[in-house]
Amino acid sequence: MTDEQDPLADSIRRKRKRREQWLREGERPMGRNLALIGALGWLVIVPTLAGLFAGRWLDERAGGGIFWTAALLFAGVALGGWLAWNRIGQER
Repeated sequence: MTDEQDPLADSIRRKRKRREQWLREGERPMGRNLALIGALGWLVIVPTLAGLFAGRWLDERAGGGIFWTAALLFAGVALGGWLAWNRIGQER
């Protein structure tokens, strides 16, 4: 097995790179971390609530049941998770 294919060597290389970056840039400020947590919360909750309210509205118009509420709630959670995932990816 060559050094390029060795998962242990790759892991050590990544850890060394992260450590060098940390020594160069330092630790992220607490305020920036808190802002990211707040942004992630809004990114998840807004599409979830929008799906919930739109689903309730459609279900009331369709004559009851929870078909649209459940479907759009799930879609809102999925969209919020995707948006949060992309936001975390931007921070890296």
